[in-house]
Amino acid sequence: MEKYKSPIKIIDLGGTQEFWENMGLVSDNIDVTIINIDTITVRYPNFRFIQMDVRNLNVFSDREFDIVFSNSLIEHIGDFSEKKQIADEILRIGKSIFIQTPNYYFPLEPHFLVPFFQFFPLKIKVFLLRHFNIGWYNKSEKKEAEQIVKDTNLLGYKDVKLLFPGAVIIKEKYLGFTKSFICVSN
Repeated sequence: MEKYKSPIKIIDLGGTQEFWENMGLVSDNIDVTIINIDTITVRYPNFRFIQMDVRNLNVFSDREFDIVFSNSLIEHIGDFSEKKQIADEILRIGKSIFIQTPNYYFPLEPHFLVPFFQFFPLKIKVFLLRHFNIGWYNKSEKKEAEQIVKDTNLLGYKDVKLLFPGAVIIKEKYLGFTKSFICVSN
């Protein structure tokens, strides 16, 4: 962080101001732009919010931000080609990145909180979402359940390496299993 002039310009893709508060990272030496499709209220002069889909980052200049930060978002961005497009944009607009995403092969799926849910066939996933409150989701109608399942595509190590070539990939461990990946570049 010492290599950037204060305030450090950070863009948080898919984040909230509460995340920064909970982490104790609200300070005058950072300037945070939060991008989210949901409306976010900001309470600090050095935070700003832009309501937009992160798939459209062309409004930002090359290397406009010191750090591009994202926590558990890229797995919700369409198919692999769409993920690659957003990864390329992340690398374009940031001088450094800090991107976290859950590991496809971790036994407990982090969104639905059901062991091995990511390996179930689509029909079973939709059935479970239609009939039970699971994880972060309440029972849903069929179309909504299908959309939720289709919008959650976890990544493996090889996928992350392809999306962020040259980045250091940190394997976040839990009980000896790789829980998630953190992609960092300078």
